[in-house]
Amino acid sequence: MPPLRFCANISWLFTELPDFSQRIYAAASAGFQAVEAAWLYDSDLQELQRAREATGVELVLINTPPGDVKAGDLGLGAVPGREAEFKQGLDLAVKYARALECKRIHLMAGRIPVGSNRAAVGKEMEAIFVQNLNYAADLLSKEGITGLIEPINTRITDPRYFLDSPHHAAAILERVGKPNIKLQMDVFHWQIMDGNLTQNMTKYLPLIGHVQIAQVPGRNEPDSAGELNYRYLFNTLEKHGYQGYIGCEYKPLGSTSEGLGWIKHYWTHRE
Repeated sequence: MPPLRFCANISWLFTELPDFSQRIYAAASAGFQAVEAAWLYDSDLQELQRAREATGVELVLINTPPGDVKAGDLGLGAVPGREAEFKQGLDLAVKYARALECKRIHLMAGRIPVGSNRAAVGKEMEAIFVQNLNYAADLLSKEGITGLIEPINTRITDPRYFLDSPHHAAAILERVGKPNIKLQMDVFHWQIMDGNLTQNMTKYLPLIGHVQIAQVPGRNEPDSAGELNYRYLFNTLEKHGYQGYIGCEYKPLGSTSEGLGWIKHYWTHRE
């Protein structure tokens, strides 16, 4: 079985350093061959290109812009009346992805409007999301980019996020039916919303284009105290032949470097 491939999420790791370019260098020094990030759009694109080229680190994932964060946005893909803004944000994401040779973009669904009932607006939001995902699929296919949708838990992280379970995401992917739109499995969110990780991982693996990890419930290092046995989960992904990347999207308990013992152990014992 080939070893799993990990990437450092530099929106969460190496935050001791002020900018993303420096974090790319830090990730490379720590042994990572790949990184991912949520939003790089406030960073100088040329500096990011220089850091990536100098280190040889691959950028494997970015998110579409969140929208107006101060107004409460967290993505626009399923939000009524924001279709034009979603398309503008997607264009910006593609610009960065193309320049940085990034082949995956997380197409953020967004939040249920304030004061709305999930059941009441669910069908409308799903229809908008499917429409926007079809648009994105056609645009991204020309760039050789995979679009990803990610369920985010509504119990701890974001009570208003529209896409909240792997089952909901799988149903939407079935409606879209495009091979370059896939499922992003964040183990942290899946455990909180549904548990049953072994069966869900096995069932949905053909749909999965990217994985992210953190311990539950603290969202810290995978080997920190919590509910999940990551040695077992890694073995499960290996056994099923998962070939994609695993994003390290967690909050270090101390410095980032001090908390990397778990991955150094994996690298050492898989060589």
